[in-house]
Amino acid sequence: MRITVARQPDGRYLLRPSEPLPGAPTSGLDPADAAALVRDWERDYAPRWVFPSVAHDYPPLVAHGVRVGRCLDLALTEYLLLAHLGRHSEPRGLAAAYARAKGLPPPPEAGADRHETDTEPALFDLHDSGLPPDVDVPEAADVVHDDQQQRMRNLPHPERMRLLTAAESASALAAVEMSADGLPWRADVHRRLLTELLGPRAPSGQRPRRLAELADRITAAFGGRPVNPDHPGSVVRALRRDGIDVSSTRAYVLRHVDHPAVPPLLEYKELARLHSAHGWSWLDQWVRDDRFRPVYVVGGVVSGRWASRGGAALQIPKVLRECVRADEGWTLVVADAAQLEPRVLAALSGDRRLAEVSESADLYTSLAGAMFGREPDGDDRSRAKIAMLSAMYGGTAGEAASLLALLRRRFPHAVSYVEHAAREGESGGLVRSRLGRTSPPPSEAWRALTGGTEDEGNARRAAREWGRFTRNFVVQASAADWTAVLLATLRRRLPPPAYLVFFQHDEVIVHCPAELAERVGDCLADAVRETTSLVFGPSCPVRFPMPAAAVKVYSEAP
Repeated sequence: MRITVARQPDGRYLLRPSEPLPGAPTSGLDPADAAALVRDWERDYAPRWVFPSVAHDYPPLVAHGVRVGRCLDLALTEYLLLAHLGRHSEPRGLAAAYARAKGLPPPPEAGADRHETDTEPALFDLHDSGLPPDVDVPEAADVVHDDQQQRMRNLPHPERMRLLTAAESASALAAVEMSADGLPWRADVHRRLLTELLGPRAPSGQRPRRLAELADRITAAFGGRPVNPDHPGSVVRALRRDGIDVSSTRAYVLRHVDHPAVPPLLEYKELARLHSAHGWSWLDQWVRDDRFRPVYVVGGVVSGRWASRGGAALQIPKVLRECVRADEGWTLVVADAAQLEPRVLAALSGDRRLAEVSESADLYTSLAGAMFGREPDGDDRSRAKIAMLSAMYGGTAGEAASLLALLRRRFPHAVSYVEHAAREGESGGLVRSRLGRTSPPPSEAWRALTGGTEDEGNARRAAREWGRFTRNFVVQASAADWTAVLLATLRRRLPPPAYLVFFQHDEVIVHCPAELAERVGDCLADAVRETTSLVFGPSCPVRFPMPAAAVKVYSEAP
């Protein structure tokens, strides 16, 4: 059974089951009453819930204590199906999807010109703007659901897209729940660290004491000439006056510069980044009641990776991981998938030798031994890593080209897989992840440039750059497939009251009572095995190690 859950513009809910149910409402319910009914139906029927948009419709229910087991997010599904046809930029909200199902031109979506990570994405906007006046949201949702299922049946691998849309929808549930529950975050520890590193909090518009001291040292190192370390142009001009020509003030560039201003500059850049991205203002805005509550955007990156709307949720600096502390009597179970993308490549390509390499917990050390035919040292490991990253990202600078050639000889199937994806991109074609995420087509300007003969050098360069994108897309998007299924599987397996509190590309954190830590670790191991079987098949030989560590403080995790 499926039940459509639609939040109206007035905040009330319409609940529409696919078959008659006792007590089914015929009019809108306020969030508290809707939540009570959803809880009862979840307990009694365990239905598949259908949300026009989980990000829009689910949060008020979660605020009233609701947790549903499984659902389908129509907006996320519409995007994945449109993208499969190379139509990434078309509107995918309910009104547009309904019009498309009826053979009508889709209306423009409100807020479609906004950037996803800046504010609420267009695909999660209210659903009232384009529906015909005689069609309510549940009716439109039913039409869209049936249309999407038919479109899925017509795909070359419908079972993969069904798995992807189910996992993406479950990820959306997890994202809303993590935002509501929050990551345990000790604000007092955060303030102490800021004071230790930066000095006391300064008035708005002024540098904290440590940054001011470093700025004075930088100016002194340039002979007393005023230099603004926050302005790259000012630093570049100052270095040029001293006879040093640099292309930028990025840290990796400055580390190769011999000048007395460089050490304080590097320290200033690191502390200034902390101050601006995770300083006192960030703490005031994002941490409430010792919980960090970011807003996640599922599939916010074209490859399927998550993004966040403010708060830099996916980039918690190591220095602040000390702030992430379990509640009294609870623990954090932290797990990180080791070298996920090379393992995904091994599974995608069917390269048996690379699959054998994946048996090792440290894939790069094992890879180095296979590449160089000797007991590897640290330098061998680094060179093997360069070779693998060159294969997945298309790097050829310096030693990368010769290392990639060696990798190609040792692991021809793996390298051939990504090189085929690169050739598809260079010709303007689309490539897909394991479950069906699809790369966007290049722009018309790109096609005009690469299809012409007037500027062959720039045309070849543009083709190679797009080939590098598609080369990486097939791996990164397939890794996003794997992690989406993992989240869905782990969320379903976790024993109450354990719950997910953090997700970052290939890392998860579960907050649970201390006595459940071992059980949560077992759930995670089972979820990894089930995920690998679902995504790559039950006979997949590739190992995906994801060891779990139970810690009180995030910084203590290995």
